[in-house]
Amino acid sequence: QVQLVESGGGLVQPGGSLRLSCAASTSRSVFSIYAMHWYRQAPGKQREWVASITSTGLTNYADSVKGRFTISRDNGKNTMYLQMNSLKPEDTAVYYCNGAGPYATWGQGTQVTVSS
Repeated sequence: QVQLVESGGGLVQPGGSLRLSCAASTSRSVFSIYAMHWYRQAPGKQREWVASITSTGLTNYADSVKGRFTISRDNGKNTMYLQMNSLKPEDTAVYYCNGAGPYATWGQGTQVTVSS
């Protein structure tokens, strides 16, 4: 059974940066062949898609984070990342990772709070 473990969240001031990680734990390493995604859910709001990365490294972003966030992956470590720069208060949310195939599951998320 695949588990996804998000980490790297925290409290940061507006304009600051954070780097989130998503570690995939599986008995069989097929991480590299599946697209992976980041989502977030702010208090009182629906979970929303943030960014995706394909197995070949192609990326796509929500308009609200384009130019500020960068998604990447290290297939050798079964890990995906989200580098978040120029953070805004509206980026405050619990961030989750998710993917295709056996990675279509949710972890516990990691809290990101942007506040002065």
